[in-house]
Amino acid sequence: MAMAELLNSHGCVVEHSEQHRDLGVGCYFQRVEFKYGTMRKTGEQLEASLHEVCGRLGLEFQLSWGTRPKRLCIFVSKYDHVLWEILLRHKAGELECDIPLIVSNHEDLRPIADAFGIRFEVFKITKDTKRAQEDLEIALCRELDVDIVVLARYMQIMSDEFCDAFTHKCINIHHSFLPAFIGSKPYHRAFDRGVKLIGATAHYATANLDEGPIIEQDVERVSHRDSVDDLLRKGRGVERRTLMVALRAHLEDRIIVYGNKTVVFAD
Repeated sequence: MAMAELLNSHGCVVEHSEQHRDLGVGCYFQRVEFKYGTMRKTGEQLEASLHEVCGRLGLEFQLSWGTRPKRLCIFVSKYDHVLWEILLRHKAGELECDIPLIVSNHEDLRPIADAFGIRFEVFKITKDTKRAQEDLEIALCRELDVDIVVLARYMQIMSDEFCDAFTHKCINIHHSFLPAFIGSKPYHRAFDRGVKLIGATAHYATANLDEGPIIEQDVERVSHRDSVDDLLRKGRGVERRTLMVALRAHLEDRIIVYGNKTVVFAD
């Protein structure tokens, strides 16, 4: 109620409001989407008022103006199916963002970037050069005002320093229904285990491998008739679907991270 009154006093019109309460940790979450109506006060005045009210009530807030599309950098290696999905959806107007940069540790996918007119930079990674190369990647992302990084089947483990530079701003698509089959070749291990469902998990990257806050998960049914190649094929489909849901939620500011969990409000 206090939030609605504050926004109204600044000439704002509330368009959507959603809430969630986690009784286990005693937290209450609210997402309010609003537009300026009569514009009685400036954005700076609104932000100052939010600081005052939230400070008085012991609340935390994050304000996103939506005045420009978020800027996305895609990290890839040699797998191209997730990259194609992002670029084609973006071209179709289904992702509200700008894509100024694609980063890779291999040259293989440069022709795709060229076809879409997107800058493509290669940073060769070895055990000895990894940290220095990551520093260059971080610097380039900052130079280009990148807001979010997507690891689109980028086959490198990100350092603590890289994850810290993009806290809750780096989404990884893991080709497994976490926490099962962490690490490499999960489809092969799923096949060996005889699973009946395979899945994919989109999560924020953290220093702990494949253990960051989960944004979205999806599954695909498989059977004893499916070969490893069948699992790989079906897995590519579920990876694309899962990442798109997570990426769109992030771009639309529908995610709240708390602890190692997320609240993802409906679109």
